Amino acid sequence: MIIKSDVDRCRAKLQTMIGKRVRLTSNGGRKRLIIHEGTVESCYPNVFTVKCKRASDSKYEIISYSYVDVLTRAVRVAIPVEVAAEAAG
Repeated sequence: MIIKSDVDRCRAKLQTMIGKRVRLTSNGGRKRLIIHEGTVESCYPNVFTVKCKRASDSKYEIISYSYVDVLTRAVRVAIPVEVAAEAAG
């Protein structure tokens, strides 16, 4: 069961990631994964937004996810490998 303190902790963790690149993986149904890479834009009381560049053109789209989705693992948040490598060395 998810309690308010879990959501607050998740929000606090994502607030430290504002402006940083992340990779979000969600289930698209029928054995299909949807992967977005972008920058965490902002955190609101119930959702956070990520600014992603579209693959088809050079425009950006803003996608929102709820903290509950992250806590229930419907959405996985990860730091891309190339960003982690830059931070390490």
